[in-house]
Amino acid sequence: MTDEEIQVRFDDRGLVTTVVQDATTGEVLMVAWANQEALDRTRQVGQAHFWSRSRQELWHKGATSGNFLNVREMWADCDADTLLLRVDPIGPACHTGEQSCFYRRMWAAPDQEGNEQIVSQAADLYRRLLELLAAGGLTLADVEAELARKRE
Repeated sequence: MTDEEIQVRFDDRGLVTTVVQDATTGEVLMVAWANQEALDRTRQVGQAHFWSRSRQELWHKGATSGNFLNVREMWADCDADTLLLRVDPIGPACHTGEQSCFYRRMWAAPDQEGNEQIVSQAADLYRRLLELLAAGGLTLADVEAELARKRE
């Protein structure tokens, strides 16, 4: 697939909805808004830039927190009125410290409970464990060695 020159359809405020997705896991991390300047800066720097509607200013995600979003790809939907940024997050994406802004489930269909939910939660826990170990320069072998020591 080749890059296309796409005319983004901004709303009447000059903004476009931008969905941010972890390029590795596929998890949706956040939704923000971007104007043309934010898109240009994102392309130039390779890190996500948005337009802060509350502060009415350009916002370089991670500039104050250190939780940058390194952009791998930028996609437009079929109408070019919503963008998708596929990113490699450096730290949590949400200002609350959560990995994703979408951590509060409102509802699930009755057939979504049970083993699927257990596997999903275990996967989240496992990913966070690996992140924690990596941050400390450790591996699963270190954990296995500690478990073996505790069995003795």
